[in-house]
Amino acid sequence: MWQVFIKELIELLRDRKTLFFIIALPMVIFPVVFGVMGFLGTKAAISEQEKVIRYVLVNESVAPEFATSLFYHSDFKSMKVEVENEEDIIEKIKADELDLVIVLNKDFKAQYSNSVPSVWKIYFNGSNLIGGTKRKVEEALATFSETLQKEMLVNLGFDEEQFEVFKKPIEIEEIDTADERESFGEQLGGFIPYLLIPLCLTGAMYPAIDLGAGEKERGTIETLLLTPVSRFALVIGKFLCIFTTAIMTAMITIFSMVFWTFIVGKVFDVKEVSEVLAAVGWFEYSLIVLLLAPVAAIFSATLLAISIYASSYKEAQNYMGPMSIFVIFPVIVGMTPGISLNATWALVPVSNVALAIKELLKGTIDYSLLVPIFASTGVFAFISILFCVYWFNKESVLFR
Repeated sequence: MWQVFIKELIELLRDRKTLFFIIALPMVIFPVVFGVMGFLGTKAAISEQEKVIRYVLVNESVAPEFATSLFYHSDFKSMKVEVENEEDIIEKIKADELDLVIVLNKDFKAQYSNSVPSVWKIYFNGSNLIGGTKRKVEEALATFSETLQKEMLVNLGFDEEQFEVFKKPIEIEEIDTADERESFGEQLGGFIPYLLIPLCLTGAMYPAIDLGAGEKERGTIETLLLTPVSRFALVIGKFLCIFTTAIMTAMITIFSMVFWTFIVGKVFDVKEVSEVLAAVGWFEYSLIVLLLAPVAAIFSATLLAISIYASSYKEAQNYMGPMSIFVIFPVIVGMTPGISLNATWALVPVSNVALAIKELLKGTIDYSLLVPIFASTGVFAFISILFCVYWFNKESVLFR
């Protein structure tokens, strides 16, 4: 068994494709991709923040103070564009001639005098997720509304100090009992298993294809079966090789994550990042690897069984493709707000590991829940390995 394991591992490590998925992907490619995505996202957000909004004010004569404040606002630019009706307004915004149209109520002055709320219509394109048009116009309207409120209360005999108290009678002093590590873990803790667990699957997938369907395609499976090694030893040796690559991928990913986060924290002088990383000790990182071990075993045994069944490399890839989709759903649980690790979730394979990793990063895990987590994932891993051994012993599977 160990001879098969060592032989297969040496052959895999000679393969450049395997080395790419085990080392290059988690260590270099992913950090670069996420770095570029973060840079482009930040750049887009800054660009949207600095964008000057082209607007048209309809019936501006009913509120000249608001029209003046908007005209001299640095975030807004008045456009000399004629708009006739609602359809025309929508058409011009879609054609990118305007960013915003505010239609003031013609009866605003009378409504204001009679203490009746006035309805103003705001037209804009809200499809941009990071768009700042709505936020900026709401801020401008809030400032104008505050001026009107102050004017009304002064007419009623209130002075400025009373107005400030009336506007905000209660001051809230927030005292957050969560430390920086807990906040960081809550915000990003669900994303880490979303990265680690699929990478475990990816790290096991290509070695599994090579050690199963690849043997069939090369015509070496028959030669391997003629060696004085039991089929049990052969399949377990192959399984251990695939399992090792999956765990290696997870460990390299964790190292890469810690390394690049630490570098980013130092380069951009983000002390909070370095402090949070320092708070997560090697014991927690070791527990994360241990939690991933039975999950990697489930992936390795399942993928090897699929690869043994497939008659070619391409067929094995087609069978394994949907697994990536099935794995994502239980991992998403860790990113879902309101779901935390408890006795029930501790029994759900894959989801329990995702939630446990999140709790470990937060520093709030209940260590007693590790028992049902390891028990449930261990049972599924054991069943997967038994099925893989059974599958490898079927002649109809090996020589289909």
